Amino acid sequence: MLYHLLTPFADQFQLFNLFNYLTFRTGGAVMTALLISFLTGPSLIRWMRRKQGRGQPIRTDGPQTHIIEKAGTPTMGGVLILLSLTVATFLWARLDNIYVWIVMGVTLAFGALGFIDDYMKVTKQSADGVVGSLKLIVQFAVALLAGWLCMDALSHAPDAPTGLATSVGVPFVPLTIFDAWFNAPGVPLGIFIIPFAAFVIVGASNTVNLTDGLDGLATVPVMIASGAYALIAYLVGNIIYANYLGVPFVPGVGELTVICGAIIGAGLGFLWYNAPPAAIFMGDTGSLALGGAIGTIAVAAKHEIVLAIVGGLFVLEGLSVMIQIASFKLTGKRVFRMAPIHHHFEQLGWKESTIVIRFWIIAFVLAMIGLATLKLR
Repeated sequence: MLYHLLTPFADQFQLFNLFNYLTFRTGGAVMTALLISFLTGPSLIRWMRRKQGRGQPIRTDGPQTHIIEKAGTPTMGGVLILLSLTVATFLWARLDNIYVWIVMGVTLAFGALGFIDDYMKVTKQSADGVVGSLKLIVQFAVALLAGWLCMDALSHAPDAPTGLATSVGVPFVPLTIFDAWFNAPGVPLGIFIIPFAAFVIVGASNTVNLTDGLDGLATVPVMIASGAYALIAYLVGNIIYANYLGVPFVPGVGELTVICGAIIGAGLGFLWYNAPPAAIFMGDTGSLALGGAIGTIAVAAKHEIVLAIVGGLFVLEGLSVMIQIASFKLTGKRVFRMAPIHHHFEQLGWKESTIVIRFWIIAFVLAMIGLATLKLR
C-alpha cells in the first residue's frame, strides 16, 4: 500500500524513491511486523488468558513433564503472528502482484482452519479439534486452487521461460540438461503440476504443525526457512541474477521477499513471548498458516524440491511420525520412544532447551545447503 501511495511522489520527494527498492520494503516489513507484535502482544496474551481459562489442553499421552510445566498456557498465539504478518505485508508489498495475494490467501485460509481447530480444543478442553480428514480436505482444496493460480500466472507471464509453469526443477541439475531432454527448464509434469504443488503446500503446513511441540522449536526454523526463501525469491525474480546463477527466471516472484521479511519480523515478535517458558503457544492457528505460507512461496518461486532441504527439519519431524505409525501397524513395535522425533529425545532425557537449540542449528545448516543449490548446478 505504501508503494502505491508514495512512489508517485518520488520525483518531488527523493526520499520516497526508496519505496521502489525491494530490499528497503522488505526491511520495512520486518520492522513493522516486529513492532506490531511488541505493541499488541501483551494485551492479546492477557485477553487470551482470561478467555481460555485453563489454556491449551495438554495431551495425556505426551511427555508427562508437559502436563506439569505447560498446563494453563494459552494458545492461539498464531493470531498475533497473522496480525503482524498481514498488516506488514499489505503496508509494504505491491498489491498489484498476484503472488502476494496467492500466498496471503493460503496463509489466512490455513490460519482460519487452525483457529477453528484451536477454538474447538479450548472450548471442549480436549486434544481433539477438527476431524483430521476434514482438515486435509479443506487444506487440499485451498492448495489446489493456489497451485492452479500460480501455474496460470506464470503461463501468462511474457518473460517466463517456455514450459516453466508446468515443470519442476531438480536441485544440482543444470538447466542445459533439462533443455536437451525435455525442452523445458525442469521435469515437465503438465497439468499434474497442480496436485504436486498442493502436496508441497499441504505437506509443509502439516510438518510445521508437527514440529510445533516445544517452546520456540517451530518458530526459529520457520524464520530460517523464510530467510532462505527471501533470498531465493529475490534472486529468481531478477532476470540478471537468475541468468547468472543458471536458474529459471520467475517474473514477479521477487515481491514475495516482502512476505518472507514479514514472516521473520512476526516470528521474532512472537518468539519474545514464546521463549521458554512460553507465555503463549502459537497453536494450529500459527503453525498451519506459516507452513502453508512457506510451501506456497516455494511453489511460486519454482523451488519446490529445494524446500525439502531448506525445511529438512520439518521433513524429519513428519517422517518420524510416518515411520512410527507404519512400524507399529506392521510389526507392533515402535522405532522411536515417542513421535514426533523431538519427543523421542525428551524421553531420552534431553532438556527441552537442548533439543530446541540443537534443532535450530540443524535447521540453519540445512538452509545453507538448500541455498547452495542455487549455485551448484
